[in-house]
Amino acid sequence: MEKALELRDVSIVRKGKYILRSVDLDIFKGENVAVIGPNGSGKTTLIKLLRGDIRPYYDEDHPAVMRIFGMERWNLFDIRGRMGVVSMDLQSMFRPETRVDEVICSGFFNSLDVFRNYVVTEGMVEAVHDAAVMMGIEDLLDREIENLSLGEMRRALIARALVTKPDLLVLDEPMTGLDIVMKSKFRAMFDILIEGGVSIVMITHDLTDIPASVKRVVMIKDGEVYADGDKEDLLRDDRISDLYGADIKVESQHGIYRMRLTDDVIQ
Repeated sequence: MEKALELRDVSIVRKGKYILRSVDLDIFKGENVAVIGPNGSGKTTLIKLLRGDIRPYYDEDHPAVMRIFGMERWNLFDIRGRMGVVSMDLQSMFRPETRVDEVICSGFFNSLDVFRNYVVTEGMVEAVHDAAVMMGIEDLLDREIENLSLGEMRRALIARALVTKPDLLVLDEPMTGLDIVMKSKFRAMFDILIEGGVSIVMITHDLTDIPASVKRVVMIKDGEVYADGDKEDLLRDDRISDLYGADIKVESQHGIYRMRLTDDVIQ
């Protein structure tokens, strides 16, 4: 199988501190993975690596290997055509008066709007509509984003990431701020995308975000890969308690996992 991402002995150092340390990780095209860990564990830095935004720390004694879709050197525009990334900080970067169709279409240009010098083809317009239909927001295409609910805006951002028909969809904390009902709807939506052939890598700190159809889990702790394997084997009391540094009980129902700290449910 073709590897979407290959990391060997990859480290990221900022101001003399290791953010990621000696990470080995393979993610294959067509695979669906949840990357979990507490806040500050290095998940955001991993996203930047996935996007090709940053390069590994260079150590001549232990040279790192990083390949995206088999390439050690890449053009960022080409990479982002094959990898759709949904980062929640994007939603605050668009102008409030930007329309939903413009948000989605901006995915073709890796921009925050559709500017006058851009050429929007008929095929792009059709793809924008198709992505909106996939997300169930085709009736919102003319609406300005300042009039969207949080869930609607998230769907627009996912449609933006899907508009180029990428090989991989990377979701960075996609359900932060959503209520329990909306989280359930998003999980079902991701299951449908996966069933339709979309490959998903989801970064989250909350087990309830993980769709039932995602079977592989990568645990990140203190900038290192703590564990990597089957969801049912890793989402256990002892593993999760050690990952988060607290006494945690893990419960599951119909393939959805939750954490319980003493008598309080962590949502």
